Amino acid sequence: AMAAAAAGAFSLREVLEAFQRCVTEQREVLLEPYLSGWRGLIRFLQSLGAVFSFISKDAVAKVSLLEGHCGGQQGQQYVSLQSMVRHELAAGPAALRARSDSGCRTVLRLHRALRWLQLFLEGLRSGDSRTSVVCADAYNASLAAYHPWVVRKAAAVAFCALPSRDAFLEIMNVGPREEAVAVLGEAIPYIGDVYSITQELFAQHKLLDLP
Repeated sequence: AMAAAAAGAFSLREVLEAFQRCVTEQREVLLEPYLSGWRGLIRFLQSLGAVFSFISKDAVAKVSLLEGHCGGQQGQQYVSLQSMVRHELAAGPAALRARSDSGCRTVLRLHRALRWLQLFLEGLRSGDSRTSVVCADAYNASLAAYHPWVVRKAAAVAFCALPSRDAFLEIMNVGPREEAVAVLGEAIPYIGDVYSITQELFAQHKLLDLP
């Protein structure tokens, strides 16, 4: 499996393992596995072709910005989302709002996209309608509110061109369809857990509307 991952192929198991490692016993979200999970999700988006490039390109930029923070001089402040929020808020809320490259703003953008992916994967797992419908519903319930009309319009057109559910389950790279559905069932709660901890943390510090 590692060989496939190294070759840049998407592996759902890899995403599952990353999000499993994300949350500590103290309910802190560790940035390193968070970014690792995102790198896997980006490969998933890229495997769907140009349709999702408007989201995957943005995610790539955000992930590399956060990697810069984690690997920078202040790296120890960016071990977890909680330590990052404490560190960046220390300068005061106004200073944080004024920064377009802050970790908080960057995570918030990924966080919104994660909700879309969580809902989309959930819809694929339960498999009760066409992928284009599942994806559009997930998008409308999450990211759409933050995108300008022209992006929403492009997304709506893109979703119509999505492959079938079976094709998606094959892209998961975990064997037969039943296996893919089972691994999705395992992965989604971990992704959901990371999402809700982040949501709570950002709500608590009034960071959910960072410009």
